[in-house]
Amino acid sequence: MGAWLPQEIIRRKRDGAVLSAEEIGAFIEGVTRSSVSDAQIAALAMAVCWRGMSTDECVALTLAMRDSGRVLDWCEAGLAGPVVDKHSTGGVGDTVSLVLAPMLAACGAFVPMISGRGLGHTGGTLDKLESIPGYSSTPPIALLRRVVCEAGVAIIGQTDELAPADRRLYAVRDMTATVESIPLIVASILSKKLAAGLDALVMDVKFGSGAFMRGFDQAQRLAETLVEVGSGAGLPTVALLTDMDQPLAPCAGNAIEVRAALDYLAGRARPARLDEVTRALGSTLLLQVRLAVTEDEARCRLDEALRSGQAAERFARMVKGLGGPGDLFERTDHYLERAPIVRAVPVPERVRVPNHRRVARIDTRALGLAVLELGGGRRRAEDRIDHAVGLSELAPLGAVLDPGAHLGLVHARSEQAARTAIAAVQAAYTLSDTTQLVGAPSAIAGRVTPAHPTGKGS
Repeated sequence: MGAWLPQEIIRRKRDGAVLSAEEIGAFIEGVTRSSVSDAQIAALAMAVCWRGMSTDECVALTLAMRDSGRVLDWCEAGLAGPVVDKHSTGGVGDTVSLVLAPMLAACGAFVPMISGRGLGHTGGTLDKLESIPGYSSTPPIALLRRVVCEAGVAIIGQTDELAPADRRLYAVRDMTATVESIPLIVASILSKKLAAGLDALVMDVKFGSGAFMRGFDQAQRLAETLVEVGSGAGLPTVALLTDMDQPLAPCAGNAIEVRAALDYLAGRARPARLDEVTRALGSTLLLQVRLAVTEDEARCRLDEALRSGQAAERFARMVKGLGGPGDLFERTDHYLERAPIVRAVPVPERVRVPNHRRVARIDTRALGLAVLELGGGRRRAEDRIDHAVGLSELAPLGAVLDPGAHLGLVHARSEQAARTAIAAVQAAYTLSDTTQLVGAPSAIAGRVTPAHPTGKGS
């Protein structure tokens, strides 16, 4: 670390000083080389959580974390289009990555998507994909590059070679109540995206009962920081603010969401909110990299990717290229496990009267925790996931429940687990005393660009 002592860097940030890029770079180098202890990482993380960081500091931290490992360069691959990605801050029923990435590939982009595992009540894209037998979520860099070149898309996890300092920092933050720090969130996300060698990034920043940032103002602050720091680090970034006061798709669970993605790509079912967010994020990226000139053109290109079957074909090529079956669409039931017990969630007895039938509120976080309790998520990093369990056919906000209707279906490994999940889902729903239909709010609540933040709260 040369002349920069880690304890002095910690002290300066603790006292409210603005750290130089050299100080931040030296500290991250120490993290990577293990000359900085976990205690010192925790101390700096808490100082940042308390004192915050300027944009310049956050850019320096992001770039130092990017440079702690390998940075992919796609120039030598001779790709025929731009390299792009999308990232979500986490939600319930958020299947966007599984469908958007192959849609973008079918539109001429290349998508090396580095995704994460489930965290708390939110589902993880990698956990979903690992419900596909043989799928390699952490391939060697050479295989990643080959699949991106051949299929146009590869959705993988963070490898040991990409932004290794982030992995160590995050492990310490997770144990020291500093996960929520916006500068640390931003550096963690963007360092991995920058390491992937992207030309453009779109962020899906969520707010509401199922999001980590529940308040719109807090989510917008995160979105603005992501856009500012991403742009400052040389990565053109746009963020959409999206509502997570209900699941994005009417289901949650790993294999269940993969089935939903296959249905979406094949045209069998495209839930309205999932479709709205997917197309909004996709058109934003196509416009960023000039694969479309207007919003209408971008949406037409995405529609053609679906209509022609090219998006489904790209997904199938990705799965096969990363070790999964080549006939997943044709033999879905053969490959994706189903839970042995499926039970409907009845409307609770106390509200089974005609004037208590409209869904007025959903505790989306509670639904995510119900999936976790079924075994579909992790309490600890070493826990094994049951890919078959989860929820489906979830009633949306505003739904009027006719006599005999249910709130959803529980997919469980045992009758006891099913009973527990049914009670949790019932508790997550608030039903109103009117059957009057109301218009569902748009899932897109705002947009942040480098120069022009827009949306409510702006």
